[in-house]
Amino acid sequence: MTLTIIEPKPVSFVAPVVAVAGAFCGLLVGTAHDNPLLGVAIGAVLTAVLAFVWLSVFRNERAARWLTFLGFGAVGFAYAGVPGVVIGLAFGAFFGWFIFWLGEGRYRAKLPPYSTGMQVFLHFLFRVLCGAIFIFLITPILVVMPLSFNAENFFTFTPEMLRFDPEGYSLKHYRDFFTNSDWQQAMWNSLSIAPMATILSVGFGTLAAIGLSSEHVPFRRAIMAVLISPMIVPLIISAAGMYFFYSRLGLQGTYWGVVLAHAALGIPFVIITVTATLVGFDRSLTRAAANMGANPVTTFFRVQMPLILPGVISGGLFAFITSFDEVVVVLFVGSAGQKTLPWQMFIGLREQISPTILAVATILVVISIALLTTVELLRRRSERLRGMSPG
Repeated sequence: MTLTIIEPKPVSFVAPVVAVAGAFCGLLVGTAHDNPLLGVAIGAVLTAVLAFVWLSVFRNERAARWLTFLGFGAVGFAYAGVPGVVIGLAFGAFFGWFIFWLGEGRYRAKLPPYSTGMQVFLHFLFRVLCGAIFIFLITPILVVMPLSFNAENFFTFTPEMLRFDPEGYSLKHYRDFFTNSDWQQAMWNSLSIAPMATILSVGFGTLAAIGLSSEHVPFRRAIMAVLISPMIVPLIISAAGMYFFYSRLGLQGTYWGVVLAHAALGIPFVIITVTATLVGFDRSLTRAAANMGANPVTTFFRVQMPLILPGVISGGLFAFITSFDEVVVVLFVGSAGQKTLPWQMFIGLREQISPTILAVATILVVISIALLTTVELLRRRSERLRGMSPG
């Protein structure tokens, strides 16, 4: 067993690192108040001074963390009221932990003892960049969800919301969604189109993945590239091509035209997930079933399908999400009778600014999170079945 010796770090190292983190937090606060440079300066100086005092003078970690936590909360309350308290307490908890995490050298606890300074830097730089990308992607969702409870017909936070005044919040946008005939018709269209498109995607995609997983299939790489091209080709090009193709067949503006178009978009997801599941599939099982007298259909449903089922379901969930959230293709292929929920949201942004869109967006986010959580659980189950991870 390797023993990692943790040594305290000098303040000359900790203070500049903490100052960089403080400058970034100050940038966020300062930008919100139209003075980013002042926020950067105050954040950097304040956190650097805290690091120096806590590590050189005070040295009591428990008390210092509590003082930092409460002090930032008090500053936030004096500066911005109740919202400032929430943000201040979050910053205080972080910096109270971060200063001693660096100062005591605990950041190297889970790293190999032979790691060089550059390796440690790159290790945490990678994680910081991943965290920054995650925050960049998740921030729009975090903004939309509380705005859906706005008591006013605005797309911005009202003073009452910022003060956490109960009168500033309401469920009226959700009530409008569940009582408005246009929104309910759009929801019904989405719920009738997406499941049928998912069934077609899963059926065709699973068969294609099984066929292309066989090494004796000629030109299988070229066929795979063609089948997954809807994921690669810009959606507007696919939509325009479907419009001209389906109009020739008389499917443009029909229910089945939209279903087939969405199925074409969902098939690549099924192919990819099922193909990934088939990588660890033991083909001797199918040969053994054939030797025992099972026909190909029985072999598929009794031997192959139970093992690749997690990948099939994952692909189906991705296909469902793709169909349920798609708007570009349905604008080209569909008609007013196939107006889906994303289409209705697009109309709400273009023709009449309706805050009900925020409520619908929140509902879609919750549905997507639930489906993606299911996908992750199925992925872990698939790994356990293939012996890639412990049970």
